[in-house]
Amino acid sequence: MTQLRFPEGLSAIAGDYDSILCDVWGVIHNGRAIFAEACEALVKFRAQGGHVCLITNAPVPKAQAIRYFEPLGVPNAAFDDCVTSGDATRAELKLRSGQSVWRLGGDEGWEHDRFLYEGLDLKFDDSAHADLLLCIGLRDMYNDQPEEYRDELKEGVDRGLTMICANPDKQVRVGGKLYWCAGALADIYEDLGGTVVYPGKPHAGIYRLALERLNALGHTPSRVLCIGDSPATDIRGATRQGYDSLYVGTGLKEHGPDFQSEVTDLLADYGENATYAMSGLRW
Repeated sequence: MTQLRFPEGLSAIAGDYDSILCDVWGVIHNGRAIFAEACEALVKFRAQGGHVCLITNAPVPKAQAIRYFEPLGVPNAAFDDCVTSGDATRAELKLRSGQSVWRLGGDEGWEHDRFLYEGLDLKFDDSAHADLLLCIGLRDMYNDQPEEYRDELKEGVDRGLTMICANPDKQVRVGGKLYWCAGALADIYEDLGGTVVYPGKPHAGIYRLALERLNALGHTPSRVLCIGDSPATDIRGATRQGYDSLYVGTGLKEHGPDFQSEVTDLLADYGENATYAMSGLRW
């Protein structure tokens, strides 16, 4: 087991890596405001010749995920490209051509969620007639509780429907409050005996897409660092892919003054090992 290290900033370790795969929500912004030091760190990493692909479990394609960047103030110079769980979900849905899909979730309605599947050869139906369950999120992430969906999800399990979980995250912090995501419903589905396909972190598909995006730009990642705020997705995903990881404490978990002890305990609770940890991403 590698001893967890606590660098003062990214500059202390940047020379060991040519590419960064960086989480978005909880690392460079919280849905309400950017973390300016984090964005500055990525800008400086790129200025020294490094490459950055943002990698997020947002259940929408890239174009919809980055539409928030300009209003929040995320600089274009902070990243080379961005890949989302929505991108990986579309790739998975392409393999299901001609199937009938039961859609679950969507705070902004199907007009927003259509970006996941528009242009694909899919039909849409209710749970009684579908071939597949596409779980995008809770219908109302601000007020609903995952357990309220248990009976509904059991219908899909009883029919043997595979669930594609468009966002493996269980929760996300918006401003100062946590809200439930599709991953929490996927947990219940598996608890009921159902089968779930996860295109996003910590699974391989989204990492493969991220490397493809960098390769398409003429970059060949060989020394990769993954940065994120979630032990269950970011740190676990990095470990599965054989990459070093940097945990940052600006997302899911609110940390107190004893950051080092808290992070050590947190990672142990998840059974994960990060390479580095910082209270927040900074240069």
